[in-house]
Amino acid sequence: MDAEQWLQQYEQRVGEVAARAAAADARLREVGGRATSRRGEVEVRVGASGVLEDLRLTPAARALEADELARLILDTTRKARRAASAQVARISAEHFGEGPALDVIKQFLPAGVRPAGAPDDDDYFANPPEITK
Repeated sequence: MDAEQWLQQYEQRVGEVAARAAAADARLREVGGRATSRRGEVEVRVGASGVLEDLRLTPAARALEADELARLILDTTRKARRAASAQVARISAEHFGEGPALDVIKQFLPAGVRPAGAPDDDDYFANPPEITK
């Protein structure tokens, strides 16, 4: 392979990587997570970075004590962050593959990324299973 062919292949590869990065960027700009509390008192929306973008409280939220409402808002926000984090990880894996780069991305996601189907500790403690003898 001569230098001109090598340079042409290199430029083609750089173009492909740039196109994948642009496609990933466009998809990542649309990422967001939504979650609603189990009984519907709280609904939140977060952006890709996990920043709270919207918070809605239903009239049922007024019946809650302040501490309980605060906990419910935080728990619901965590769920939305996990949803956004999972989207970021999925998009990154699709465009760049598994590997060290994806591991670094996952480290900096707002709520970490849970493996698909992993139990949610918040749900478990909010709705513990019945224990029978």
